[in-house]
Amino acid sequence: MKIRVVIIDDEPLARLAVKVRLAQRGAFELVGEFSDGASAYEGIVTLQPDLVFVDVEMPGKSGLEVLAALPPAQRPMAILLTAYDKFALQAFELAALDYLLKPVDDERFDEALDRAQQAFPYRGPGRAAAPAASTAPAVRSFSVRVGARTVLVPVTEVERIEADGDYATLHAKGKTWLVRERLHNLAMQLDPGQFHRVHRSSIVRLDMIAELRSLTNRDALLRLRDGSVLRASRTYMPALAAALQQLEARSDS
Repeated sequence: MKIRVVIIDDEPLARLAVKVRLAQRGAFELVGEFSDGASAYEGIVTLQPDLVFVDVEMPGKSGLEVLAALPPAQRPMAILLTAYDKFALQAFELAALDYLLKPVDDERFDEALDRAQQAFPYRGPGRAAAPAASTAPAVRSFSVRVGARTVLVPVTEVERIEADGDYATLHAKGKTWLVRERLHNLAMQLDPGQFHRVHRSSIVRLDMIAELRSLTNRDALLRLRDGSVLRASRTYMPALAAALQQLEARSDS
């Protein structure tokens, strides 16, 4: 069964960019596109798509207002598109699957579609999209080959993961372990409530972040509790900022 998609954006070129990318993925079917919030609301109610790409800021009703106006049971999975990162927390409060900054990076776009495919089987008829953290069971340990032995590294001990070509390096309690899997695949297996990809080459456990320092190009430097310093790319910053706020809210409650 294909995932039925609607695109909502007041910029024709932006809609075209999404359509071109969707056409390369056979699991998705475009069923409608809209250029304003009012017609988008009516279109979603009529077409009942599984997934919507929504521009946050449009003339009249904004993308967030369109989603908020829908009853939760009728709210499709949503991937938000915007040139600004200030709406990230609102997006995740509405259970958006992802939040992409324009111009959208190809790799980030593919990640968002992968997340939609991962979440789709867990959406029953008439159910609203659930936050990505609850769409599928997260992996609990990594199986690592060390010579002739197989070692299980608990996810709870992993502090960060870095890309190493077609492999990935786990950093856990002062040790490093090489996993025979790409970083992109690992990112889809981890609980986004605990781990976040911050760069195309690194994933970080959220509670390991001790300091976040914004840079002039909208990237950021992360200082971890073990003293490591990593760069966070602007394309991952909105989702990371929202996740950190949610983590702080959980710890305060």
